[in-house]
Amino acid sequence: MSEVTRLLAAIQNGNSRAGEELLPLVYHELRQIARAKMAHEQPGHTLQATALVHEAWLRLGDARFENRAHFFGAAAEAMRRILVERARRKLTEKRGAGAQHVDADEVDIAAPMEMDDELLAVHESLEALAADDAQKAELVKLRYFAGLTLEQAAETLGIPHGTAKREWTVARAWLMRDILRRRA
Repeated sequence: MSEVTRLLAAIQNGNSRAGEELLPLVYHELRQIARAKMAHEQPGHTLQATALVHEAWLRLGDARFENRAHFFGAAAEAMRRILVERARRKLTEKRGAGAQHVDADEVDIAAPMEMDDELLAVHESLEALAADDAQKAELVKLRYFAGLTLEQAAETLGIPHGTAKREWTVARAWLMRDILRRRA
């Protein structure tokens, strides 16, 4: 049993000090996940990896985790949700929250898709994939949102590398088809 899993079990058993011991132990890995995710953000963004880790830690709160993989999966999911919420807020502000609505068909200027639009498109399609195949969706979250390698994601999910590779290929194709369908 890893030290992380031992501390998670201690937290479940009511040991409040175990949480204080857990953070320093996992902080470096959480920052790596956050840095990988922040690499997908637009230049000039204001959210830093440290702030993302701290907000994700707060969101994890008193949740119970079965093991190390479950904990890091939940942390990656919390970071993903934070970034999606942030992207939605930015798009709402950018699109003039409360301003007069103008039909896009009336505008002659084509606007290029930005990173926030891409993030939201992936998020929406990922939720649809999760309803269809939870394991493939979890693999995508770990790869796309947490920045894990295929090997790391396979280990986290407890599946063979070959299975992860096949599921990653299928999931990417599924998501691409769904995103294109939604845009049509």
